Amino acid sequence: MVGGYTCIDMSRLPTNRDGFYATNKQFQKSGPKGFIEVKVLENDKLYIRVDLPGVPDDAVRHRVDAVRQKVVFFSAETFNDGYEKEGVREYSGTAGLGCDCCEITGVDAKMKDGVLRMIVSRVKVKDHDKKCTLTVPPFTGKSGRRVEDHPFVVKGRKGAFVGEATPDGGLYFAVDMPGACNDDIELLANDDEFRFTARIKNFSEHDESGRLYLGSIDTELSSSSALSLKSQRITATVNFGVLKVIIGPTNKE
Repeated sequence: MVGGYTCIDMSRLPTNRDGFYATNKQFQKSGPKGFIEVKVLENDKLYIRVDLPGVPDDAVRHRVDAVRQKVVFFSAETFNDGYEKEGVREYSGTAGLGCDCCEITGVDAKMKDGVLRMIVSRVKVKDHDKKCTLTVPPFTGKSGRRVEDHPFVVKGRKGAFVGEATPDGGLYFAVDMPGACNDDIELLANDDEFRFTARIKNFSEHDESGRLYLGSIDTELSSSSALSLKSQRITATVNFGVLKVIIGPTNKE
């Protein structure tokens, strides 16, 4: 029970036999998969995309390993909105080269709407004719029956969804939608269901496409109340790739 509501999170159960389109986000229906993506561009530079939902555009830190010059270390924190019981999330991770023939010479990094994108320049330190395609990590996103927790979260919630009671008896929930901003969101409240859709319109030229997020949160009003969800005060906004919604509180006579 959350305030005057029961919040039912059915999102981590697949709705079809094939499971989830992307195991990193139960709400993602199309677009690039995975918490992180590393690929070699035509100009031999690396493109690194890392989902860091909730991180402000100016709050990410990165540096190249000064000893071997093979990987980029990145870290960041979300801001505390006062609602999530676990507080801020802290991220930390690495990405880059998986070879011994190249070294990183520069990083052009940009953080926007909860997504860190880096263009990594490199130079060969060992001569050979083959094009080097070894990266860290060596894998991309996948589909499956199980939703995975965020591997770069070192503090705070690792899942893409949270529902919490507000101090005044309402309901707060947050949904990770890396890449989304307020212009991308469509919201609809029924009697006991809140639906959301996000179609990412602005994305990197190195991404295969924009992403589509689609989902719903079911609520059951307590038996002592006959009020519809539509009659409640609802505020919603997208902050740095996270949809945040406050419903209620339930009015009491």
